[in-house]
Amino acid sequence: MISISKEAQGHFVKLLAKQEEGTNIRVFVVNPGTSSAECGVSYCPPDAVEPSDTRLPFDGFDAVVDEESAPYLEEAEIDYVTDQMGSQLTLKAPNAKARKVADDAPIVERLNYMIESEINPQLANHGGQVVLLEITDDGYAVLQFGGGCNGCSMVDVTLKEGIEKQMLDEFAGEIKGVRDATEHQSGEHSYY
Repeated sequence: MISISKEAQGHFVKLLAKQEEGTNIRVFVVNPGTSSAECGVSYCPPDAVEPSDTRLPFDGFDAVVDEESAPYLEEAEIDYVTDQMGSQLTLKAPNAKARKVADDAPIVERLNYMIESEINPQLANHGGQVVLLEITDDGYAVLQFGGGCNGCSMVDVTLKEGIEKQMLDEFAGEIKGVRDATEHQSGEHSYY
């Protein structure tokens, strides 16, 4: 579920040596499965472990994960990086914003996963997002833009050169293209 580099394990062992005996680390996701998901690591005293928690043994400590966060921490990586700026702990959780779906899941689930994990994080930089409304009988994914994307003069480029290319690459033979169902109206939230 979670991989922790040797450097990060060493860092945790040093930190835990100063804590109450039996303290481990807790890895969690706040607002899992949403665009505002945030991952974190904290101390987990022995009396804070719940029966439903998953315990992952590492060298000198356990990583404790709550039941709700577990599916969103698949393929998560914790590292301790040292560079000219100093040292810092990094946590990468590619599935925190959307629960990973199986390769053979229905196309709607796989498209929604791609939207939540790859496309919307890019659009969020401009205050926008997109949702999948439907897949038409003739194989087109119909999307609706929201936030800063609604009324943006670059939305056609984003749709055709960005989203559609990305989706056709990943879902070749499963969808024919992407259509925009948004009634674009410019406003104070739009970027030009």
